[in-house]
Amino acid sequence: MPTELDDIRAAFEHQIAQYGPFLYGSVPQGPMVHGPNADTGNLDQSKVDQGNLDQGSAAQGKATAAPQPSSQNRYDRIAALVPSDSPLNGMNSLEEVSNYVANSPLIDLDKTRLNPVFGIGNSKADLLVLGGAPRADDDKNGEPFVGAAGQLLTQILGAIDFKRTDVYITHVLKSRPPGDRDPLPEEVNAHIPILQKQIALIQPKIILCVGIISGSFLLGFESTIEDMRGTFHDYYGIPVLVTYHPEELLQNASRKRPTWEDVQLLRAKYNELTA
Repeated sequence: MPTELDDIRAAFEHQIAQYGPFLYGSVPQGPMVHGPNADTGNLDQSKVDQGNLDQGSAAQGKATAAPQPSSQNRYDRIAALVPSDSPLNGMNSLEEVSNYVANSPLIDLDKTRLNPVFGIGNSKADLLVLGGAPRADDDKNGEPFVGAAGQLLTQILGAIDFKRTDVYITHVLKSRPPGDRDPLPEEVNAHIPILQKQIALIQPKIILCVGIISGSFLLGFESTIEDMRGTFHDYYGIPVLVTYHPEELLQNASRKRPTWEDVQLLRAKYNELTA
């Protein structure tokens, strides 16, 4: 008997057969939404060399456009979010950070988990896929997005020509909350520096948040998934797209079409950034 996962897979395969792997022309290039972490030029002078104007040109009345911050500046700024007294600051590889997560309990969840769920994939991926928190299968295997939701995520990525090994997949929280409840703010506050360090080391060009939990905690504001999806947000100069969690697609088939639209938008932006 066909399962819900089979139905969703068939729906995506139907969309691909009808419209191709991704439709650049049919999906609007949504505007960049600047949130509280946006790269707007209001930078900490002690950390970033702004270089906003050519003073010689300005003196002659010839304004020079402010240069866009370099990609290295954006990752340096993200790395600077890690608290100054954190051991993470002295780490220069994902392996070091992973060992720290495995051996340094920061919250009660770190003591009750079966396994830390650090992340998996290409350590220099241009696309980072971010979930909210590990679930039971993740906790059992020590890997994010396994089980039915993980299989569906793999299919969605495949529909826009990504393999799991092409991208990096992780969660905001590295330990499973009991009963798969939503993470508490204090839990996220303890673990978010780990994610910031991961982003600084991986240096992705674009981020896909699957689910409202990851989108809200990464971008720093609360909203609905309906309001957040379908357009790009800004995280220190990195475009961020928020869409439905694969678990929602398994429970609500009406989410399939907007998710398909979102991931096509993601692929088009990815191609633009990596051309």
